[in-house]
Amino acid sequence: MNSLRPLADMPLSARQRIRGVLADIDDTLSTHGRLTAAAYVALERLRAAGKLVIPITGRPAGWCDHIARMWPVDGVVGENGAFYMHHDDTNHRLVRRFVAEAAERAANRGRLADIGARILREVPGTALASDQLYRETDLAIDFCEDVPPLSRAAIDRIVALMEAEGMTAKISSIHVNGWFGGYDKLAMTRMLLSEVFALDLDAERERFVFVGDSPNDSPMFAFFPNAVGVANVRPFLDRIATPPAYITQREAGAGFVELAEFLLDPV
Repeated sequence: MNSLRPLADMPLSARQRIRGVLADIDDTLSTHGRLTAAAYVALERLRAAGKLVIPITGRPAGWCDHIARMWPVDGVVGENGAFYMHHDDTNHRLVRRFVAEAAERAANRGRLADIGARILREVPGTALASDQLYRETDLAIDFCEDVPPLSRAAIDRIVALMEAEGMTAKISSIHVNGWFGGYDKLAMTRMLLSEVFALDLDAERERFVFVGDSPNDSPMFAFFPNAVGVANVRPFLDRIATPPAYITQREAGAGFVELAEFLLDPV
């Protein structure tokens, strides 16, 4: 925790080189489950300033279809890296790019349903995430969004059950997400930037900021030298092997606004 530096410590030269902002959604853009007007305006201001703006989320395909079409963003990575969506304004169509083909996704859904039922039986107090119906590739188990908060031991039990079934399991601020395959948020972000924007993320990573708040953001925190945690990341730091370089003073959406204002400040 002591390695976290305040956002103000980011060098001016680094701040001036930032060309893109990658942001988790839950408890990073949103605050207590709501996208505030201030956070939405911050997205608009960043994009109007010429920066690429891309949410990187564990939320489902159904939500991401809406986000890619309706929000002031340049694309979205969803279900912890299972796909990206990008609205092609020139050709007036939504581009959807999945790691797994449709047949594989359909075959996995029955397995996910069975595993979900087992977890609900074996871990009291859990529930399927309310957005499970809109997911294409993963299983989301709610541990505090629409149910009373579960203990850390219960959350770890969910992870263990998923891993025993051969799944990758990651903890967000509200759900445990599990899926078949080795992809993550970073791998799909790399693919999106390459295929849609012809950018080599490995060569350009110092020109991007990632901002997040929870353990499923770990690959992004480790990869980006200018990664930022909103203040509410602190309770999860013992679950994040490489913490973000910087931290905001404010939590959740207010922390995102703080970051946007910092990047847009010409001084």
